[in-house]
Amino acid sequence: MEVIKFKTNVENEEAISRVAPFLDNEESISRWHIDTESRDKLMSVSGTDLNPQQIENVVKQAGFKAEIIRVIGINGKDL
Repeated sequence: MEVIKFKTNVENEEAISRVAPFLDNEESISRWHIDTESRDKLMSVSGTDLNPQQIENVVKQAGFKAEIIRVIGINGKDL
């Protein structure tokens, strides 16, 4: 399992509800969370065989932006 962190423009609960169906339907994603309180509206995505570009595209399909900022492997170290 790996975790990828993204900077987003998902700013509130309404926006999360709009992007949620897109992220929930992505098979490689097992869990995701968007911290709308953080300055960069950080989204953490965990799963297996994650494709950062695909996740960015899924968020874009929902009408938002996501920019990868960090990838963390199962051992907790950056990849």
